[in-house]
Amino acid sequence: MPHSEWITVTAIGGIALILALTAVVTALCRRIKQPAVIGEITVGICLGPSLLGLLPGGLPERFFPAEIRPHLGVVSQVGLLLFMFIIGWEFNSGALKGRFRSTGTIWISSLALPMALGIGLAWLIYGSHDVVNGHTVPFTEFALYLGVAMSITAFPVLARIIAEQGLQSTRTGTLALGLAAADDLLAWCMLAVVVALTTATGTAGFLTVMAWSAVYVAVMLWLVRPALAAVGDRLKVAHTPYVAVLVAAGAFTSAFTTSHIGIHAIFGAFMFGLVMPRRRDSLLHRVALPPLESAGKLLLPVFFVVTGLSVDLTTLTAGGVLQMVAIIAVACLGKLGGVALSARLTGMGWKDATVLGVLMNTRGLTELVLLNVGLSLGLLTVQLFSAMVLMALVTTGIAAPVLNLLLRDRTGTPLVAPSPRPADGAEAAAAGRPGVAGATAGHGHGHGVG
Repeated sequence: MPHSEWITVTAIGGIALILALTAVVTALCRRIKQPAVIGEITVGICLGPSLLGLLPGGLPERFFPAEIRPHLGVVSQVGLLLFMFIIGWEFNSGALKGRFRSTGTIWISSLALPMALGIGLAWLIYGSHDVVNGHTVPFTEFALYLGVAMSITAFPVLARIIAEQGLQSTRTGTLALGLAAADDLLAWCMLAVVVALTTATGTAGFLTVMAWSAVYVAVMLWLVRPALAAVGDRLKVAHTPYVAVLVAAGAFTSAFTTSHIGIHAIFGAFMFGLVMPRRRDSLLHRVALPPLESAGKLLLPVFFVVTGLSVDLTTLTAGGVLQMVAIIAVACLGKLGGVALSARLTGMGWKDATVLGVLMNTRGLTELVLLNVGLSLGLLTVQLFSAMVLMALVTTGIAAPVLNLLLRDRTGTPLVAPSPRPADGAEAAAAGRPGVAGATAGHGHGHGVG
């Protein structure tokens, strides 16, 4: 067959393998009370050089030859951009209102301590990872990036865990949602600055990127948002066949714009979601969100495998393993420890403070998105990228078993009855984030909880 047709057919076969394995492994993860993202990350790592590559025959190259990987990369980016768009659309600013005065200490600690420890870790390991693909990585960008990476919390998987543990109506659950929302919003803004620093040429270039970014945000808030609201109010049933397509076109156009500005495509998709009309009972929301969410769930497993193909645990030396342990320890100490201690200082009991810290320590897909940005920018070596992916896997995986222990009394009976089914709209609203089902039920136990 012609080479171009072989590439297409091989890519389709690779996607089929990815989807089948993801369905099986995520089903197994649910049986052991783990979020689906654990299975999805595991599938990606296992199909790469870390496991499949150890077998004879060069299997990763056979299943995913170099010629088809750019095509898989495009598919994964489409799924990722839809995921980021849905997260933006489902973001509930109401979770932040009225919380800063009472929880400001916890919020500052949940960001400041992980970032400070991340920057300190960067200072310790920079000498081992200062050259990527023959280019020297500037320390400032490297340190800021690691600080942001340690500060992130996976909002979607967090909301999913809160619903499953029956914490949506508790102070701890609603507080975790509000803190995570504030953390992630600020972390994405800081990452945009890091991306601009990395991609810009000199101070003038950085200032130019920041200036265009400010113009872009102003246009989105003051022109695009009112226009979308007006369109949503005038939408008729006869228009419904075209709504999802046009909304997706808007999200991709926004992603294209931010990519050309120099702050990465994911910010454009997320920002377009943020300016979408928020009324969940509107025709726009009911018609556009379900198909776009489903498309993201279908395509996002490809993102995990593309990520997994870049993870090579065989490159970890003894020193690399020690660094990986240090990364996991810093991540847990900064987020779990920082949140728990500050919550205790504000008067919360030790058990509730620890539960809050464990919840805020989950990272999931959100961390993988951030890590892929760092890898694409040339800020991470393969060894460091692999160690950071494992950190995301560990910090997410320990949440469920630790919470199960904390939320049981001495007889072994759960103190809070777990939710009998995945989070739906009502549970999401009770958790303080209307519509979190789109980002949790869809991305949480489908494909790609953050």
